[in-house]
Amino acid sequence: MSFLKERGDGSLSIRFYVQPKASRTRIIGLHGEAIKLGITAPPVDGKANEAVTAFVAKLFKIPRSAVRIESGETSRGKVLRLEGISAAEARQLLAPLLSSP
Repeated sequence: MSFLKERGDGSLSIRFYVQPKASRTRIIGLHGEAIKLGITAPPVDGKANEAVTAFVAKLFKIPRSAVRIESGETSRGKVLRLEGISAAEARQLLAPLLSSP
């Protein structure tokens, strides 16, 4: 899982590739070394970024305040920083969503 990095301060960095204006908000799969995430919100006035942080917080069952966009605020490629979840917990939640059917 090269898209997930454990940081020295106990937080995680996760790389996402975001597809705005998707038919529904969901994890689509992998896109290179990132998780492809479809978001229904348009990339206007920060709406897609808000949708990304809200979805990721809900997915990992952490508060929205524990999710920050570390880089890529104006691009599809984003690195999010998550606090309050271990790398092992994140891998466990992501594994079934990223496995091939």
